[in-house]
Amino acid sequence: MAEQNHSCHYNESMGFFYNNSGADDKWDKTQLILVQVVGSLFCCFILVSNAMVVAAVITNKRFHYPFYYLLSNLAASDFLAGIAYVYLMFNTGEMSRRLTVKEYFIRQGLLDISLSASLSNLLVIALERYISVMNWKVHSNLTKRRVTLLIVLVWAISIFMGAVPSLGWNCICNVSDCSQLAPIFSRSYLIFWSMSNLVVFLVMVAIYMRIYTYVKKKTMMLTPHTSGSINRKRTPIKLIKTVMVVLGAFVICWTPGLVVLLLDGLNCKSCKVMKLKRWLLLLAVLNSVMNPCIYSYKDEEMWTTFKNLMRCIGNGTRRQRSTKANTRPLSSAHDTGNSQLPSEEMKSDDQGILKT
Repeated sequence: MAEQNHSCHYNESMGFFYNNSGADDKWDKTQLILVQVVGSLFCCFILVSNAMVVAAVITNKRFHYPFYYLLSNLAASDFLAGIAYVYLMFNTGEMSRRLTVKEYFIRQGLLDISLSASLSNLLVIALERYISVMNWKVHSNLTKRRVTLLIVLVWAISIFMGAVPSLGWNCICNVSDCSQLAPIFSRSYLIFWSMSNLVVFLVMVAIYMRIYTYVKKKTMMLTPHTSGSINRKRTPIKLIKTVMVVLGAFVICWTPGLVVLLLDGLNCKSCKVMKLKRWLLLLAVLNSVMNPCIYSYKDEEMWTTFKNLMRCIGNGTRRQRSTKANTRPLSSAHDTGNSQLPSEEMKSDDQGILKT
């Protein structure tokens, strides 16, 4: 039995690992179709809305600052999350048991990369906000080169974190260490993954608590020396509120899932983690849906840019329709011109008959 547990099973399908871990990932057919239809609508919204965030930052020169570059990178990670959710939805239930080990690594790797990218982006944005607030500026002095390096670093770390299980930290050669939520991931990896993300959550919360207390103290110091209230649009507090709402939504949506992953890693038999899996996935999808709504609601300039982009798209489609419509009358007029010739000849013949 020990030899079987420590032999490698790279050629087995995922059904072997699901049976080994005792994970029940079966879906009712009607329920699965409903999830795929509703999930596809959500994913379409995620893809379109986050693509519009990136387009808004590129097209609007008022967004050409480090904060908005990092915010567009966060939208890009949500865009990747939308792709990952589509791949997951159509490879779950009975389909998940038919997947090969490589296909399962791809499925989970996309999710892990998108989550790592979102978390890394939020951490970098928190540091950028901290630098700007400590200098009492709306935007930090980070150069475009440094911002680009930070974005590249975020994606390099995210890709590495997503590839760690496929690089060897798995239970393919030691099935007794397999988890239930991810049947080819080692329980030790789940503990590392969940704990590291929860620690980053705490670090970000601590940074924003420090920012909040500093801004409050600074505002109280400046108020007696100002004739009126401080213009909040000219202070960093406006952008901080946007990021704090995004961070709050991220923590609320992902913390339950990370806690359940930690419990699975600790081999909690009475926790019934598989029953919570679907609801936790729904929370993760909702987080990617919420972020573009938060950007547009909390930032008037972003919402205005969204409307301008939609107006440009609408005008583009109208122009295409109008050009098509204009070509049709020209051809029809030519045809009618030719068709009028016989009628004129008939009229002349009729007049000749009347004269006779």
